[in-house]
Parts: sequence; C-alpha cells; structure tokens
Amino acid sequence: MSAKVGRREDWQGEHVLVTGGAGFIGSHLASALAEVGARVTVLDDLSTGDIENLLPSLADGQVRLLRGSILDNRALVRAFRDVGHVFHLAATVGVQRVLERPLEAIHVNVHGTQRVLAQASKCGARTLIASSSEVYGPQSGPLKESLPLVMGPTDTIRWSYGCAKALSEYEAFEHHRRFGLPVTVARFFNVIGPRQTGRYGMVVPRFVSAALRGDPLHVVGDGSQTRSFCDVRDTVEAILRLAESEESIGQVCNVGSDDEISIATLAERIVAWTGSASPIVPVPPETVYPGGFADIERRCPSLDRLEALTGFRPAISLEESIRHIAAGIASRGELEEGASG
Repeated sequence: MSAKVGRREDWQGEHVLVTGGAGFIGSHLASALAEVGARVTVLDDLSTGDIENLLPSLADGQVRLLRGSILDNRALVRAFRDVGHVFHLAATVGVQRVLERPLEAIHVNVHGTQRVLAQASKCGARTLIASSSEVYGPQSGPLKESLPLVMGPTDTIRWSYGCAKALSEYEAFEHHRRFGLPVTVARFFNVIGPRQTGRYGMVVPRFVSAALRGDPLHVVGDGSQTRSFCDVRDTVEAILRLAESEESIGQVCNVGSDDEISIATLAERIVAWTGSASPIVPVPPETVYPGGFADIERRCPSLDRLEALTGFRPAISLEESIRHIAAGIASRGELEEGASG
C-alpha cells in the first residue's frame, strides 16, 4: 500500500476510498480514478447520492460500493481497510438543505469529518478533504486562501454551513500537525455538471431543467449577484493534481473557475444555449428559501495557489458545461420542478 502518487499512471493498483462517492462530484471522481486503474471503494449512505451514478463502474467491477454513513465507526473501519488514499467528499450540501436541516448539516459536516480524519490518521492514508467557498462568509472575491475568514451573524442559519466547514479544516490541519497525516484541503467553488440535482437549491440544474421544459427561470432578487462556475470534469482534474502533489500537503487550496457571471446573465445564456422560449422572472428570496437565508453578492476564487501547486487552469467553457448538463438532464428525464437563484 502506497501513500504517494506523483504521476497519473501511479494510481494503477492503488486502493482509494471516496466518501460520498455516489454523489455528484464523488461519482465523477470515482469514475476518473477507476479509469486510471485505481481500486476504488465508495462509502455513501445514499441520502443524497444515487447508486445510478456509479452503475457503469460497479458493473465493470472497477468500483466497490459500501452503503454506510461517515457517522458509523463500524462502516468507516470496514471502508478504510488497506486504503492508501482518501477523498472525503461526504457532506450535507446545498443552501436549501442546510436551511431546512441545519443541525443535520452541522453534525455530518463536523463530526463526520472528525471520524474520517481519525481513521485516516490511524492508517496514514494520504487525504484530501473537500471544503467549500462558504468558509469565506459574505466576503467578495477574488478570494485568496490567506484571507481571514469572516462569518455572518449566528442567528442567520446560512452561515452555519461555512462555520462547520471551517471547523473541519481546523481539524484536518491539527491531524497533520499532531499525527503527521498527509492532508490537503480543497475549497470548492460552484461546481456544475451532469448528475447534479437542483433539489437543494443548485441554480444551474434548476435553470437548465426549467429551460428544457419551457417554464420560467426564477431569478432570486435582481440577479446582479455573481458566481464563478467550474465544470465537474475540470474540478476532478484539479482534485487529482492536488492529490498527486507533495507540495499541496498541509495546504488549503481554492478549486474552481475565476470566470464570473451574474445570475441574470446566466439565466439569459441558458435560455439561448438551450434554444428555449422560457421567460426570466425575478422573485423575492423568501419565496424560494426558508428563513435564515442571506445572499452573497460576489463569489469568485483566486486560483494563484492552485496554479502554482499543480499548473492547473480550468479549460471547459461555461457554454460547453451547460450543453453537457442539458444533454444529461434530457437523457435521464430529470426535468425537475422548482425555482432558484
């Protein structure tokens, strides 16, 4: 069992654990690892993941699925047997789900990560922890990893997710300092692609689904808020490069795209790129999200550290991503109802 991978071909035969590997990003990562010859174990309780995301890899025997929770120590012990690398992506995600179930989100994102790190430290597995741009709170970009973290008030539920992820980062680096765990933290910024669900407030799949149905695209507020969307294929490539880099150990690194777009413009382009006649309708935030919602006006990462550590720059355009998403939604019949922004 090796804990060092320096080149893509070195994944051949490596036993890799992906927690949350039946989810959106996790399933793409698991498939990519299997394609380069890794032996992949996925641990997922399927609460938000979908076994269908893994069916081709499961059928080929490239990936093994263990159904279980990161809160279950027995499941974790079983999943960690003979593991050399860990990608910890299991989490409660999505603004809407966090607002509806804040205690669940805190418990899973903090205590679940603690248990994963404890097991990783026992076996010395090279570990990548998935964090989030939410740790920056309401700050505007371009956001550098060296910035102090600024959280919103504790009576606004929205900020609990970022706080939980920040605590997980502290935990990861303490395991690195105290136990020598080779760990990297990746802060994801608005990852998009096929298999992403719009059920928990993810704007792009909801917009695309609405456009394909010919329904209105509901933009929260005036749509001037900006985001930077990164294709999941680019995200997976960045994750793999970080895991292959010795220099990334003990580092936190933004992963995303620095190409900003307003939500109003995003809606307009999705309508155009899908050939839809859907109208674009502004809606008040309270009609979309439960209480405790607070919006972020601008969310854009600095990618300087990622590029310095790995040489990576995102390569897939937003238009290509949207067309890929639309094809995936249409082929799987996932024309979901709902509004987002």
